[in-house]
Amino acid sequence: MKVVHSIEELRDQLRGQNRTAFVPTMGNLHEGHLALMNLAHHHGDPVVASIFVNRLQFGANEDFGKYPRTLQEDIEKLQRQSNVYVLFAPNESEMYPEPQNYSVSPPSDLGDILEGEFRPGFFVGVTTVVLKLLACVQPQVAVFGKKDYQQLMIVRNMCRQFALPTEIIPHETVRDADGLALSSRNRFLSDAERVEAPHLYRVLNQARDEIRGGAHDIERIEADARAALAAAGWKVDYIALRRQRDLRKAAADEVVAGEPLVILAAAKLGTTRLIDNLEV
Repeated sequence: MKVVHSIEELRDQLRGQNRTAFVPTMGNLHEGHLALMNLAHHHGDPVVASIFVNRLQFGANEDFGKYPRTLQEDIEKLQRQSNVYVLFAPNESEMYPEPQNYSVSPPSDLGDILEGEFRPGFFVGVTTVVLKLLACVQPQVAVFGKKDYQQLMIVRNMCRQFALPTEIIPHETVRDADGLALSSRNRFLSDAERVEAPHLYRVLNQARDEIRGGAHDIERIEADARAALAAAGWKVDYIALRRQRDLRKAAADEVVAGEPLVILAAAKLGTTRLIDNLEV
């Protein structure tokens, strides 16, 4: 695996390639990231991964400063366990050599709800850096995890509307044996919080089972799920049942008719904010 730190080096390595597959990450790699890279290998060759902690997507009171940076460990994992040909690991001055005055803003009906409501400006930071990384790598396919469901939808829509020649391929959420979605932020959980953390997945499963069983009172299902987490000491940002196709609220008759739904959640356990979702 080749490790490059500049856009010029990256393009030198990829010159002449015509089926590049790309997996962008912020590092602190775990088995979920490696699963994305293995899927990428089935859709393209060579596989390129990136590691870049993107300041633009962190709010003023968020954890940019303490976000785990483990580049050497990440390199060793990739060398042992993945099919990655090139790792692109730029620093901030390489990605943002001047103030990033141009940015990409998702439409408000998708970018300002759910995660966008609780993390203002988050998706502007995400889409801007993803567009920039796609311009650097110029892949034919890029793989994103479904754990960040809203992000996946926004990136896919951005690529379509800008006519980018990159197909966005989703990967199912990778979980520990107890159901907790793998995340770099899980390392911040205390031992007791780690035992409690799978409760989020169980609550989402209970809501999904209710829908599958014929329940269609969405507001009641959401409220029950929030209450179950709050009773266990969580601080809930949102638990929302939405249509898969656009993340808008589904009417009761749509639920009865079998409209594909997704239940999305974000909640804090101690100081660690976890997100998850389940398709219905």
